[in-house]
Amino acid sequence: MDILLHPTYFPSIAQCVAMVQAKKVIFEVCDNYQKQTYRNRMTIYGAHGKIPLTVPVVYSQKNRQLYKDIVISNDEKWQDLHWKSIQSAYSSSPFFEFYEHDLIHLFTEEATHLMEFNFNCLDAILECLQHELKFEKTTEFELNPTKKKDYRYLADHRKETEQPLKPYVQVFDDKHGFISNLSILDLIFNEGPNALLYLEKQQLPV
Repeated sequence: MDILLHPTYFPSIAQCVAMVQAKKVIFEVCDNYQKQTYRNRMTIYGAHGKIPLTVPVVYSQKNRQLYKDIVISNDEKWQDLHWKSIQSAYSSSPFFEFYEHDLIHLFTEEATHLMEFNFNCLDAILECLQHELKFEKTTEFELNPTKKKDYRYLADHRKETEQPLKPYVQVFDDKHGFISNLSILDLIFNEGPNALLYLEKQQLPV
């Protein structure tokens, strides 16, 4: 099955389930940017529960802007803050040290455009998963696409629905229980080489 997805900041586990199980992934790159989505945010699991991490962008609601044109605001050291948050959340996880060197460059090299940065994050994740993903990019925007499953809704933070994902061991689950559908980083740091097998076995709602 061919699927349609938005490129997001370290995608959610549900998005990665869709990617891994698809025949071909088509990434939406012709849409207008929307706030309050996972295009520029992810959620990780820290000592106090969910931690949202948001990439600051230069955006004005007065004029519509294409997602691919959105520029990252580097006035503050957000990359340093995000990496420290990730370290704090996952340094004691089974596989953090195994993968940190594959990811740290994303937080030390200055990023300029959000979509380009998100594709760089995807490349790093695929390397960690040891998964070769066949994908294309859209050439025009389709509101109601045909001949492909539309999973673009998975990037919408405001309309997020609970995903029936099977529990796995998380660093702080003794404090807050299992938290489903976090950033793929949570699964990778906790499950390591088993992460890909986990993604292959999950089932998203039809």
